Amino acid sequence: MISLINICLFVFLVIIAITIARLRNLFVAVMLSGIFSLLSAGLFTAMDAMDVAFTEAAVGAGISTVLMLLTLDLTTEVETKPVQARIFPLLVALCTGGAMLYATEDMPQFGDPTAPIHQVPVGSGWTDLYNHFTWVAWSSEMHVDNTVTSVLGSYRGYDTFGETFVVFTAALAVMMLLGGRKRGTPPSTVAALEEAEE
Repeated sequence: MISLINICLFVFLVIIAITIARLRNLFVAVMLSGIFSLLSAGLFTAMDAMDVAFTEAAVGAGISTVLMLLTLDLTTEVETKPVQARIFPLLVALCTGGAMLYATEDMPQFGDPTAPIHQVPVGSGWTDLYNHFTWVAWSSEMHVDNTVTSVLGSYRGYDTFGETFVVFTAALAVMMLLGGRKRGTPPSTVAALEEAEE
Protein backbone atom coordinates (compact mmCIF):
# COMPACT_ATOMS: atom_id res chain seq x y z
CA MET A 1 0.00 0.00 0.00
CA ILE A 2 1.33 3.40 -1.00
CA SER A 3 1.80 5.61 2.03
CA LEU A 4 0.29 9.06 2.40
CA ILE A 5 3.71 10.74 2.32
CA ASN A 6 4.46 9.18 -1.09
CA ILE A 7 1.13 10.41 -2.48
CA CYS A 8 1.76 13.94 -1.16
CA LEU A 9 5.25 14.00 -2.68
CA PHE A 10 3.91 12.79 -6.04
CA VAL A 11 1.21 15.50 -6.00
CA PHE A 12 3.78 18.20 -5.23
CA LEU A 13 6.05 16.91 -8.01
CA VAL A 14 3.21 17.05 -10.55
CA ILE A 15 2.22 20.57 -9.48
CA ILE A 16 5.81 21.84 -9.69
CA ALA A 17 6.35 20.19 -13.09
CA ILE A 18 3.23 21.83 -14.54
CA THR A 19 4.22 25.18 -13.01
CA ILE A 20 7.73 25.00 -14.50
CA ALA A 21 6.30 24.21 -17.94
CA ARG A 22 4.09 27.30 -17.82
CA LEU A 23 6.67 29.76 -16.46
CA ARG A 24 8.47 32.36 -18.56
CA ASN A 25 10.69 33.61 -15.74
CA LEU A 26 13.76 31.40 -16.07
CA PHE A 27 15.16 32.23 -12.62
CA VAL A 28 11.97 31.04 -10.93
CA ALA A 29 12.01 27.93 -13.14
CA VAL A 30 15.56 27.11 -12.01
CA MET A 31 14.61 27.51 -8.36
CA LEU A 32 11.54 25.33 -8.78
CA SER A 33 13.60 22.67 -10.55
CA GLY A 34 15.89 22.58 -7.51
CA ILE A 35 12.84 22.13 -5.26
CA PHE A 36 11.65 19.39 -7.62
CA SER A 37 14.96 17.57 -7.17
CA LEU A 38 14.78 17.87 -3.39
CA LEU A 39 11.25 16.47 -3.35
CA SER A 40 12.44 13.64 -5.60
CA ALA A 41 15.25 12.92 -3.14
CA GLY A 42 12.67 12.83 -0.34
CA LEU A 43 10.56 10.40 -2.35
CA PHE A 44 13.56 8.14 -2.94
CA THR A 45 14.32 8.28 0.79
CA ALA A 46 10.77 7.25 1.61
CA MET A 47 11.24 4.27 -0.73
CA ASP A 48 14.48 3.30 1.08
CA ALA A 49 16.66 4.07 -1.95
CA MET A 50 19.23 6.12 -0.08
CA ASP A 51 21.98 5.96 -2.70
CA VAL A 52 19.66 7.34 -5.38
CA ALA A 53 18.38 9.97 -2.94
CA PHE A 54 21.93 11.18 -2.20
CA THR A 55 22.71 11.33 -5.93
CA GLU A 56 19.52 13.25 -6.70
CA ALA A 57 20.14 15.73 -3.88
CA ALA A 58 23.78 16.31 -4.84
CA VAL A 59 23.46 16.34 -8.63
CA GLY A 60 19.85 17.39 -9.18
CA ALA A 61 19.44 20.02 -6.48
CA GLY A 62 23.08 20.96 -6.11
CA ILE A 63 25.26 20.83 -9.21
CA SER A 64 22.44 21.20 -11.75
CA THR A 65 21.03 24.27 -9.99
CA VAL A 66 24.46 25.92 -9.89
CA LEU A 67 25.07 25.18 -13.58
CA MET A 68 21.67 26.57 -14.56
CA LEU A 69 22.26 29.71 -12.51
CA LEU A 70 25.62 30.17 -14.26
CA THR A 71 23.82 29.78 -17.57
CA LEU A 72 21.27 32.42 -16.56
CA ASP A 73 24.16 34.79 -15.89
CA LEU A 74 24.95 34.58 -19.61
CA THR A 75 21.36 34.98 -20.78
CA THR A 76 18.20 36.88 -19.86
CA GLU A 77 16.02 35.89 -16.92
CA VAL A 78 12.74 36.04 -18.84
CA GLU A 79 11.81 34.35 -22.10
CA THR A 80 11.22 37.02 -24.71
CA LYS A 81 9.65 34.71 -27.28
CA PRO A 82 6.64 32.65 -26.23
CA VAL A 83 6.92 28.94 -26.87
CA GLN A 84 4.39 27.65 -29.39
CA ALA A 85 2.44 24.55 -28.45
CA ARG A 86 3.33 21.54 -30.58
CA ILE A 87 1.28 18.40 -30.84
CA PHE A 88 3.94 15.92 -32.01
CA PRO A 89 6.25 16.24 -28.94
CA LEU A 90 3.20 15.91 -26.68
CA LEU A 91 2.13 12.72 -28.48
CA VAL A 92 5.67 11.30 -28.21
CA ALA A 93 5.76 12.04 -24.47
CA LEU A 94 2.32 10.50 -23.92
CA CYS A 95 3.23 7.37 -25.92
CA THR A 96 6.52 6.99 -24.05
CA GLY A 97 4.80 7.44 -20.69
CA GLY A 98 2.11 4.94 -21.63
CA ALA A 99 4.74 2.39 -22.68
CA MET A 100 6.57 2.85 -19.37
CA LEU A 101 3.35 2.39 -17.38
CA TYR A 102 2.53 -0.72 -19.41
CA ALA A 103 6.02 -2.13 -18.75
CA THR A 104 5.65 -1.67 -14.97
CA GLU A 105 2.80 -4.20 -14.93
CA ASP A 106 5.38 -7.02 -15.03
CA MET A 107 7.34 -5.60 -12.10
CA PRO A 108 6.80 -6.99 -8.58
CA GLN A 109 4.82 -4.87 -6.15
CA PHE A 110 6.69 -2.36 -3.99
CA GLY A 111 8.01 -4.11 -0.88
CA ASP A 112 7.06 -7.60 -2.11
CA PRO A 113 9.17 -10.08 -0.07
CA THR A 114 8.96 -12.64 -2.89
CA ALA A 115 10.53 -10.25 -5.44
CA PRO A 116 13.65 -11.59 -7.18
CA ILE A 117 15.87 -8.97 -5.54
CA HIS A 118 15.00 -10.38 -2.10
CA GLN A 119 15.82 -13.97 -2.97
CA VAL A 120 18.97 -15.50 -1.55
CA PRO A 121 21.47 -17.00 -4.04
CA VAL A 122 21.61 -20.78 -3.87
CA GLY A 123 24.59 -22.02 -1.87
CA SER A 124 25.32 -18.63 -0.27
CA GLY A 125 24.73 -19.92 3.25
CA TRP A 126 22.61 -16.89 4.18
CA THR A 127 18.95 -16.89 5.14
CA ASP A 128 18.22 -13.50 3.55
CA LEU A 129 19.97 -10.86 1.48
CA TYR A 130 19.79 -8.26 4.26
CA ASN A 131 22.17 -10.27 6.45
CA HIS A 132 24.34 -11.15 3.48
CA PHE A 133 24.95 -7.55 2.38
CA THR A 134 25.02 -6.19 5.94
CA TRP A 135 27.77 -8.52 7.11
CA VAL A 136 29.58 -9.08 3.84
CA ALA A 137 31.75 -6.01 4.51
CA TRP A 138 33.35 -7.82 7.43
CA SER A 139 33.57 -11.17 5.69
CA SER A 140 36.39 -12.56 3.60
CA GLU A 141 34.51 -11.57 0.46
CA MET A 142 35.14 -7.81 0.47
CA HIS A 143 37.72 -6.92 3.15
CA VAL A 144 36.08 -3.46 3.51
CA ASP A 145 34.89 -2.06 6.82
CA ASN A 146 32.10 0.04 5.29
CA THR A 147 28.99 -1.72 3.96
CA VAL A 148 28.01 1.10 1.58
CA THR A 149 31.51 1.21 0.11
CA SER A 150 31.60 -2.54 -0.39
CA VAL A 151 28.24 -2.58 -2.19
CA LEU A 152 28.72 0.54 -4.33
CA GLY A 153 32.39 -0.07 -5.06
CA SER A 154 32.23 -3.78 -5.78
CA TYR A 155 28.82 -5.33 -6.35
CA ARG A 156 27.56 -2.20 -8.06
CA GLY A 157 30.95 -1.05 -9.27
CA TYR A 158 30.02 -0.84 -12.95
CA ASP A 159 26.81 0.99 -12.11
CA THR A 160 28.63 3.50 -9.91
CA PHE A 161 31.32 4.00 -12.57
CA GLY A 162 28.60 4.57 -15.18
CA GLU A 163 26.85 7.15 -13.02
CA THR A 164 30.14 8.98 -12.44
CA PHE A 165 30.91 8.93 -16.15
CA VAL A 166 27.45 10.30 -17.04
CA VAL A 167 27.74 13.15 -14.52
CA PHE A 168 31.25 14.00 -15.70
CA THR A 169 30.20 13.98 -19.36
CA ALA A 170 27.17 16.18 -18.65
CA ALA A 171 29.26 18.71 -16.69
CA LEU A 172 31.93 18.73 -19.40
CA ALA A 173 29.33 19.31 -22.12
CA VAL A 174 27.76 22.19 -20.21
CA MET A 175 31.14 23.80 -19.60
CA MET A 176 32.01 23.50 -23.30
CA LEU A 177 28.71 25.10 -24.27
CA LEU A 178 29.12 27.94 -21.77
CA GLY A 179 32.79 28.48 -22.54
CA GLY A 180 32.15 29.58 -26.11
CA ARG A 181 29.99 32.54 -25.13
CA LYS A 182 31.20 35.87 -23.82
CA ARG A 183 30.32 36.51 -20.19
CA GLY A 184 27.33 38.77 -19.70
CA THR A 185 26.43 38.80 -23.39
CA PRO A 186 22.80 38.07 -24.26
CA PRO A 187 22.42 35.15 -26.68
CA SER A 188 20.67 37.34 -29.26
CA THR A 189 23.80 39.49 -29.71
CA VAL A 190 26.42 36.72 -29.80
CA ALA A 191 26.12 36.22 -33.56
CA ALA A 192 26.37 39.97 -34.21
CA LEU A 193 29.51 40.26 -32.08
CA GLU A 194 31.15 37.33 -33.82
CA GLU A 195 30.43 38.87 -37.24
CA ALA A 196 31.85 42.22 -36.08
CA GLU A 197 35.07 40.54 -34.91
CA GLU A 198 35.53 38.92 -38.32
